Amino acid sequence: MQFKNPEILYFLFLLVVPILVHLFQLRRFKTQYFTNVRFLKALSIQSRKSATIKKWLLLACRLLLLIALLIAFAQPFYLAKDAKNASNELYIILDNSYSMQAKGKKGELLKRAIQELLENTAEKTHFSLLTNTDTYWKTDIKAIKNSLQNLDYSAIPFELENQITKIKAHKTAYNKDIVIITDALDLSSKQLNGIDKKDNTYFIIQKSEQKNNTAIDSVYINKTVDNFYEISVNLSHYGDKGQAIPIAIYNQNQLIAKTQLRFETDKQTAQFTIPKTAFNGFVSIEDGGLTYDNKLYFSIADLKKNKVTSIGDPQKSNFLKRIYTPDEFNFKAVSLNTLNYNDLENQDAIVLNELEEIPQALQTTLKSFVSKGGNLIIIPATNSTITAINPFLKTFGSVQFQKKETIEKQLTKINFNHPLFKDVFEGKVKNFQYPTTKTSFLLTPSGSVALANNDQSSFLSTIASNGGNVSVFSAALNIENSNFQQSPLIVPSFYKMAISNQNNTIKAFSIGNSNTYFVTAAISKDAILTVKNKDEQFIPIQQVLNNKVKLLFNDYPLHAGNFEILKENKNIDALSFNYSRTESNLAPANLKILDNYKTIDSIEAVYDSLQSDRTDNQIWKWFVIFALLFLLSEMAIIRFMK
Repeated sequence: MQFKNPEILYFLFLLVVPILVHLFQLRRFKTQYFTNVRFLKALSIQSRKSATIKKWLLLACRLLLLIALLIAFAQPFYLAKDAKNASNELYIILDNSYSMQAKGKKGELLKRAIQELLENTAEKTHFSLLTNTDTYWKTDIKAIKNSLQNLDYSAIPFELENQITKIKAHKTAYNKDIVIITDALDLSSKQLNGIDKKDNTYFIIQKSEQKNNTAIDSVYINKTVDNFYEISVNLSHYGDKGQAIPIAIYNQNQLIAKTQLRFETDKQTAQFTIPKTAFNGFVSIEDGGLTYDNKLYFSIADLKKNKVTSIGDPQKSNFLKRIYTPDEFNFKAVSLNTLNYNDLENQDAIVLNELEEIPQALQTTLKSFVSKGGNLIIIPATNSTITAINPFLKTFGSVQFQKKETIEKQLTKINFNHPLFKDVFEGKVKNFQYPTTKTSFLLTPSGSVALANNDQSSFLSTIASNGGNVSVFSAALNIENSNFQQSPLIVPSFYKMAISNQNNTIKAFSIGNSNTYFVTAAISKDAILTVKNKDEQFIPIQQVLNNKVKLLFNDYPLHAGNFEILKENKNIDALSFNYSRTESNLAPANLKILDNYKTIDSIEAVYDSLQSDRTDNQIWKWFVIFALLFLLSEMAIIRFMK
């Protein structure tokens, strides 16, 4: 037992006072009996014995009363078992990602967690609150009540490691109590590495009763037929199979088509046919799972012909004319001597077709062209000068030409996951007529390989550079050196390499990614472009590049939807943003990784645990009660004892 005011105990010497008074009252006097009262002698002796007992009892009560009062004022207590952490600062990490939209026993997980915080957090409790999007340092529940009640779901996935880093960066002289409220979806042991062992960490796992969910993963143009687009919609289903899900496609909120899918497997694809016109709408499904992934917004611009220029011997570009047809492309083949450098900035794709050397002026122009989102295709000549072309390639990445090889090679491998061939083939082709090359260059490192030879060397590699793409072949494609021109692979390869990322393709970005978009617009350096829809408006990071403007989207927009790009309040382009689908799988979390951490049922239980473990057991009240009992005992003795 310890005392908050131990100096009060010095007053125990006052116990001497009632003792002295008592001894004074017990002094002996010589008694003289008169004749007429002698008959009372026996009765007097008996009364004196009773009075002595009464006085000793009164003395004991008074001494105990004084002792109890003094000890009560000294405030005795028993030290709490976790008293050393009583000064800890409290940090609450609240997961508000879209997986917390799932329903538990008492409703949506996030809303229930917020309600428990509001109900159980005392107004005098100071803490810091961190969500996926917001941070409130050293606040109280009254100050952030409205913010909590209006807290929306975040498109940013829950990253515990990032939140722990923020807390560590918030310097303090005290240890920390960290309460993590999450459904633990995709929580990995790596994310737990940042937790400091000296901090008290509590996990409140929000358990979902909901296991079934269907998500729209992607939308793409599968085929263009006359005046129509064939749209493919990829969907994923998690949970029980055999469910029928209605799916519809809307343009400007107007229903275009509707169908139904029955999920017998995890993945399904729905097909729609829509007019070949500008589109600004969404695909929608109805399921009993999460709602955030039930819509996927996308935009298609008005049909524009892609501009492609081939630089080199026009005779060697005849095969390109058959690929870049007039209905979709404005193609022209020019020799290096007749090249108009000023015209290159307006192209969507440029093919360097077997140039033995690239003039410095052309290199400078092409670097600028790629930096503004252009696509560059490099086909080396058989006699290309490696020392001249490698410094140029180094501008875009690490791919370099190495030694020339004069052995025949076969093209035997297609990277079906590469952007050039994604969704091109219905199935993985294993047996096809292998194209061959007689003379080729070794590419190292090989970059992102789209096509590979039988010796695993790269035949076609691509480099993503500042919004543009650079595609590099390892061999000349003339008919004397290769029969690749007769291969069916040549059409999808060159077609996809030349297609602008923004012309005649679906424009749908994921929120939170570093998305780059080029808008064809001539504006002054002081002018700005605005991105807007009916619910949200923002100004993205932008850079003026001659006749284009480079837009960079990082944290904006906050919500999914179809957006317009405005120049002086005039609509010049459209694009769409969606939430990432990383939260769609509601499979139970692996909670075994939390075996070394404290898991607790509710925020109320956390507060109760902290209160009981860190609150000293105050027992001075008991001594006040004892003092009152001794006072009552004294009064009873005085009144009732003769």
